[in-house]
Amino acid sequence: MLSYDNRPAMGQPSQTSAQTPTPTPIPIPIPIPTTSNHLPVASSATVPSTNMSRTNDQPPPTGHQHIFLITGPAGCGKSSIAAFIAESMNLPYIEGDEFHPQSNVEKMSRGIPLTDADRWDWLIALREEALRKISSGSQGVVVTCSALKRKYRDVIRVAPYYSHDLLVHFVYLHATEDVLVARVGARQNHYMSASMVHSQFGILEAPSSEETDVITVDVSGSLEEVEQDALQKIQLAIGQI
Repeated sequence: MLSYDNRPAMGQPSQTSAQTPTPTPIPIPIPIPTTSNHLPVASSATVPSTNMSRTNDQPPPTGHQHIFLITGPAGCGKSSIAAFIAESMNLPYIEGDEFHPQSNVEKMSRGIPLTDADRWDWLIALREEALRKISSGSQGVVVTCSALKRKYRDVIRVAPYYSHDLLVHFVYLHATEDVLVARVGARQNHYMSASMVHSQFGILEAPSSEETDVITVDVSGSLEEVEQDALQKIQLAIGQI
């Protein structure tokens, strides 16, 4: 059974027509969702400045900056595909597993599924780290994140509130549970056990047709086939081909 993990990593508010007595219009803050389906949208961490400079000489035709979230359950090849996409597009790469607090790692090592509460700060940390990469001048960034539920994806979707030139794309790596159990079982020196795949499928909310920012990639083929398919679909989505 193919295991992708054995591959080496590659390296303003609108104005009304009526005149007001004050000479300066009052700025209206951009609303941030506060419903349970979109929480949380902020943490104690500082949100990066939105005054972003672009240093790339040849930006994509859209003129936007991009966050590419490589998503899916354990064993689907997130790290391998993300590393390939980052190298192919000359973008920085954020490995989501490295941002889990130790308490999360310990729970997963013991086969204990993470709760929503366990994931909020992790998701926010990933979003803010991606924004930091963007604010440093990068045209985009590639991030691995399981993003198993729609409300987890919504946490990342808040990112464009901090930069209106920013687009978020989710690359959902799809495979059957049996395939992913076999791949995780073949891993060496990784805290995620094969039993965790079953628990992840138990809470998985596959992206719906309403989530138009999602690119679905079938990962049942060879690594090379999946890499090329993912890259081509990403380039098509952002207008590079």
